[in-house]
Amino acid sequence: MEYANLSLDEIRQHLETIEQNKSELQRALVTRRQEAKQGVVQQIRDLISHNGYELDEIVPLIQTRRRRGAAATPRATPSGRDYTRYVDPENAQNIYVRGVLPGWMKQKMQEQGYDASKKADREAFKANYLQVLEA
Repeated sequence: MEYANLSLDEIRQHLETIEQNKSELQRALVTRRQEAKQGVVQQIRDLISHNGYELDEIVPLIQTRRRRGAAATPRATPSGRDYTRYVDPENAQNIYVRGVLPGWMKQKMQEQGYDASKKADREAFKANYLQVLEA
């Protein structure tokens, strides 16, 4: 469809239609996922039964157990310290925790007019450009 020739009202109408379709698709997706989950549950029950076990015997073995203490938190270090993690808002793969500055961060700092060798500039860059990554 050629959108350049549409009027403002026609464009708005198309956007409303798209939003309605999106909402309907979201609902259909949720419904299909629920149906698929029920299918998986039935397959698991059949498999357990077919192998001669009771559901109550197997389900506790499937559930993961969480460890207690500092090792249970993914951000904790062996010393038990918890450091702030910063993420590049333009690329979520770029994460900085502490220590030597990664190349991507030095490049971004230089592009923004910061000097990576100065602590004040590093702190300002982290505060003004990077986002804190929540655990």
